[in-house]
Amino acid sequence: MENQVKKLFNEFPPISTQQWEEQIQKDLKGADYEKKLIWRTNEGINVKPYYRAEHLENIQWVKAFPGDFPFVRGNSKTGNEWLVRQDIYVDDIKTANEKALELLMKGIDSLGFELDCKKKYSIDDIESLLKNIRADIAEINFFHTSQQIELVAMMDNLVRKYNRPLEKITGSVDFDPLMRFAKRGVWYNNDEADLNLAYELIKAGKAIPNFKVITVNGHVFANAGASLVQEMAFTLAAGSEYLTRLTDKGLFIGEVAPRIKFNLAVGSNYFMEMAKLRAYRLLWAHIVNAYGLNDALNGRMYIHAENTSWNYTVYDSHVNMLRSTTGTMSAILGSVDSFKVMPYNSPYEKPTEFSERIARNQQLILKEESYFNKVADPAAGSYYIENLTNLMAEEAWKIFLKINEEGGFIKALRSNTIQQTILESASKRDLNIATRREILLGTNQYPNMHEKLSIDLEKNVLNVEDKTNPEAEIETIKTYRGAQAIEVLRYATDVFSRTNQRPKVWMFTYGNLAMRKARATFASNFFACAGFEIIDNYGFKTIEEGIQKVRDEKPEIVVICSSDEEYTDNASLIFKALKDETIVTLAGYPIELVDILKASGMQYFIHVKSNVLETLVSLQKRLGIHE
Repeated sequence: MENQVKKLFNEFPPISTQQWEEQIQKDLKGADYEKKLIWRTNEGINVKPYYRAEHLENIQWVKAFPGDFPFVRGNSKTGNEWLVRQDIYVDDIKTANEKALELLMKGIDSLGFELDCKKKYSIDDIESLLKNIRADIAEINFFHTSQQIELVAMMDNLVRKYNRPLEKITGSVDFDPLMRFAKRGVWYNNDEADLNLAYELIKAGKAIPNFKVITVNGHVFANAGASLVQEMAFTLAAGSEYLTRLTDKGLFIGEVAPRIKFNLAVGSNYFMEMAKLRAYRLLWAHIVNAYGLNDALNGRMYIHAENTSWNYTVYDSHVNMLRSTTGTMSAILGSVDSFKVMPYNSPYEKPTEFSERIARNQQLILKEESYFNKVADPAAGSYYIENLTNLMAEEAWKIFLKINEEGGFIKALRSNTIQQTILESASKRDLNIATRREILLGTNQYPNMHEKLSIDLEKNVLNVEDKTNPEAEIETIKTYRGAQAIEVLRYATDVFSRTNQRPKVWMFTYGNLAMRKARATFASNFFACAGFEIIDNYGFKTIEEGIQKVRDEKPEIVVICSSDEEYTDNASLIFKALKDETIVTLAGYPIELVDILKASGMQYFIHVKSNVLETLVSLQKRLGIHE
């Protein structure tokens, strides 16, 4: 039989973009196309409702293979063997070593040792810490230390002592004076001395070429509230600053670029985060190439990532497992080199054996059971993701060029350009959370009404992390979690309720069944964000019955729940009857009636455009929870 190749669905006639657009306009029935179907992201990107093959025509890397310049498709030519990392706090060296060996038996192949920054470690200490650990098999990383140059020398000595193949030694020491300056406002020593130390680190680690000695901690920008493209631009600007300063000191680009490791954070915006990582590699490859590469492989970007802490929550913290899973999948499909899952309870307590196990197994399941490690760049060729990658690269590049025109990363910090840009983005995102345009499940939407914190939270859990040194030369970058503002008010209710009756929010439901149920559900979710006790009702046959029930039960807040039509005759009556006995609010915003109700003294209207944070803080003040 003659072999014939048939296209899938060839029995269907091809449909042009023009035909699609005509059908869309017809279905919109005069509605605004831009408003209805174009997604305007926080990054300033306008995302189309669909993409087609023709949208790939001007994207140059589409035909590139994995492992080839510009490395959009990852650093590996085959598969996607990322490293699964877990960090260990080194309180006691023997205990830390035992834990490391245990983790290696449980599937971990990248270890991060969090050292005590106040302690000086000897080579005997590090040898004991790494006892029975094959540094040529497991990646070894050190952070929270000022002994970077000593640690590189120790690693060199130890791998030689145990006759390990030098080219197989991987890992890193965390040396990032630029980000220290950004967060603390001071250098380790001073600008020139710190960059000289970076130069010395590269020289000291020459014999172990795959051990990274300079880091760019881009996760700082993500956890400070920057948009994805801002994070990319500032991180790349910091990386470029290292390239410029170190090549100016006489190093060749091929000596510098391969020794840099990027530590990034990944959030829950599934496709955007995936595209972000691909765009990162694209731009870094072109930046490095501009310095005159003689080996394209030196343009590879080594990325370690972890879940962003920005969207982690204290309340309903098990939801963090869902956030971390989404972010982990984005990172892996975006082809990171190593990844660490943040334990779900990390915002408010030291991770437990259970939370670390869950975090570890999230990656292992994706690798061993879901086979995410078998395919290189599975997103390749996707009309949507390829276009997102391109759009994000373009927007990040614009910001990068502005930083470059200003003189580079350090000068942009000194002029406050970077800090102000992040602050504006963070303020916008904070407002989105307060008005529920950006949802943090369990915090500003669908809170667990039965959850009450009886433990005392440390102050740093609900406060912005401010590492500013008293002698800071610049305005510093502060990190925080997006949920903190709402968590503060809910925790205040929990603390207040330890010695007082928990405030009750009582649903005054009557009239139209569908509307009263919908508005009572909405109001219940709204007020539960502050940790108030919610009391729903099935509906009262008469207004007088409801008023009498309120007087019997004496709730602190009453929410009128019905339809706009039934508010016309009854809302004012209910308010006038109860305004001197309780705080009366209205679920909804009946335009024709609002001015009348406000004139009679009603202050609170709960609706989809309400600022949840402002409203609840105001009510807490009325109740004596806040001063």
